[in-house]
Amino acid sequence: MTLGDVLSLFTLFDAVAVGFLIASWIGIGLVIENPPSTRPSVSILMKAYRRDWMHAFVTRQPRIFDAQILGNLRQGTAFFASACMIAMGGGLALVGNTDRLLGVAEDLAIERAPAVVWEVKILLILLFIANAFLKFVWAHRLFGYCSVVMAAVPNDETDPTAYPRAAKAAEINITAATGYNRGLRSVYFGLGSALWLIGAPALILATLITLGVIWRREFASRSRSVLLMPDTESVTQK
Repeated sequence: MTLGDVLSLFTLFDAVAVGFLIASWIGIGLVIENPPSTRPSVSILMKAYRRDWMHAFVTRQPRIFDAQILGNLRQGTAFFASACMIAMGGGLALVGNTDRLLGVAEDLAIERAPAVVWEVKILLILLFIANAFLKFVWAHRLFGYCSVVMAAVPNDETDPTAYPRAAKAAEINITAATGYNRGLRSVYFGLGSALWLIGAPALILATLITLGVIWRREFASRSRSVLLMPDTESVTQK
């Protein structure tokens, strides 16, 4: 079966739904990472705290607390990377078993279609999961680089290399967090793309819900309100 034959099995509505999914995935990422200056996202607000962390790290003795934080960050990226590998393995196994795919369609009372249609839909999910895996692996490695740079920061704050190295560690930490957040967004949209198995309308609905969830967490969440509070104001006053 040629590529043209495969594409002929999908409708224009399918193409619109997939295009909307991909555009939403890219678009929300751009908005989160480049928000208006008057409405910063949680990700942007956290950049300042990461820089403050590395600045305070220079004079903190001992530095066990900082090592624990960084270790927790690496554990988080390792967990999601492992989960993505398991998901990719399961998806590839499902693609290779067309009988199982057709059985899933029957169980969901979905209109029967050639097995290749279900394979393509699952491959879309796998593309998001694979992208997430690569982002998590890179974030894990960057957090490792950050730990090395942090270890190279002198204990003496009067050392001329102390704060410049701490600033380098902060920027590497921010880059790692950016990759981690991109991986999470890929997971969100990968989960949403699973509804394409039901049909194009379900995929569009899932995309809208995913957009709403991500937007709320970045621009309208309680955590964002707390981060925007002045440091002299008590959280309990809100």
